[in-house]
Amino acid sequence: MTAGAEQSDLRGEYERFFAKHPEVEWVDAITVDLCGIIRGKRYPREEVPKLYESGLALPYTVYLLDVTGDNLDPCGRGFSDGDPDGICRPVAGTLVPVPWADAPRAQVLTSMSDPDGAPSLVDPRNVAAHVQRRFEGSGLHPVLAFELEFYLVDQTPGPDGRPQPPISPVTGRREDSTQVYGITELDGFAPFFAEVERACRVQNVPASVATSEYAAGQYEINLHHVEQPLVAADHCALLRNIVKRVAMRYGMRATFMGKPFPGQTGNGMHVHLSLLDDSGRNVFDDGSELGSEHLRHAVAGMIETMAPAMAIYAPNVNAFRRFGPNLFVPVSRSWGTNNRSVAFRIPAGEAKNRRIEHRLASADANPYLVLAAILAAVYHGTAGKHDPGPPVDGTNAGHTVDPDLPLTWPDALDRMQASTLMADYLTRPYVDWYCETKRAELRKFERYVSRQEYAWYL
Repeated sequence: MTAGAEQSDLRGEYERFFAKHPEVEWVDAITVDLCGIIRGKRYPREEVPKLYESGLALPYTVYLLDVTGDNLDPCGRGFSDGDPDGICRPVAGTLVPVPWADAPRAQVLTSMSDPDGAPSLVDPRNVAAHVQRRFEGSGLHPVLAFELEFYLVDQTPGPDGRPQPPISPVTGRREDSTQVYGITELDGFAPFFAEVERACRVQNVPASVATSEYAAGQYEINLHHVEQPLVAADHCALLRNIVKRVAMRYGMRATFMGKPFPGQTGNGMHVHLSLLDDSGRNVFDDGSELGSEHLRHAVAGMIETMAPAMAIYAPNVNAFRRFGPNLFVPVSRSWGTNNRSVAFRIPAGEAKNRRIEHRLASADANPYLVLAAILAAVYHGTAGKHDPGPPVDGTNAGHTVDPDLPLTWPDALDRMQASTLMADYLTRPYVDWYCETKRAELRKFERYVSRQEYAWYL
């Protein structure tokens, strides 16, 4: 499609949208930064044509902010280079209503381009697209779905300042028990989940099964598999936003923080992946429980990239608190069938649905960067026909921590930045921007004096 034809098609998209939704007064042009935070600008309806025709000018550094929203001049991007703008343009098919808004409003995802129109590789979505292009001509097509765990917490912290579980609208009591897969726990917040489901339907986010998880107030929502990896990551980013915004309407907060409660299970972002060939056949399926050679090559790539990609899967100090023995969080480079203690699990089920569950990422990781790292791993393993070694067979792979895994934030950032493989797939500039942004965030974090320091050292 030519640039002119694409522009005409986008124009037709917003014209059709406004014809269907004449009540909409505002449109939020949104994008997702390095930390997975949604940022952007709000356009009055009459200025939306300008957004579609000329794009939204934003500084490149909107994608290089730390988790508090500060630009810390990573690799000289920010103060040092005059903070120039790129152009964010709408992503086709993402203009949708915002059902929780007080005034009629819509939103559209955008992605950043350089002045010459080329996708800017400062945008995590474009980084993932850059890795995905490796598969062109390979005859292999990734199919993915994300799963997200989160806690519902009270708007009001507890007496010690820590978050506390919400009060059940059904029982009138604060949630205090771990009832994994408990239906009563879902019933207690049925109106919340019903509104999340409605919002997902309105925003074309294919939410699926909801379950209660391994702690009071913890839940998981699954997304359906889609054959467009970038769209799967879009769904993940939008689902997080939906859950957070709907929770606010019910007087609660939803947190995807990796480990909000010491001693309780953390929040993970699990990614299910299979590969189709040009005819649409799942090449992971060879009729066996373990799967095909293609599956084993993909697992091998995941194992080999596990350590250098850890800083993406665990994007902050808190995310590393998820990792420890016997927590159903991977602490070894392991794989196996129907075993939740491994890093890369082959779920049981029909052979035609054979897939890999990637179990590493924290729920607050950037879904586009998680996607980029996983696609890099799969391509690396399948292109090189690598061997993952033997699977873990019916034993606990989470009992002993692999000493070669970087399970602290500084170690993970060092490993990522030193990795030629990560630089090859994600590009050297992006690896450096990411690591320097996160190192500056860590230095900033370390300057704060914690409550525990006062308790121990005052």
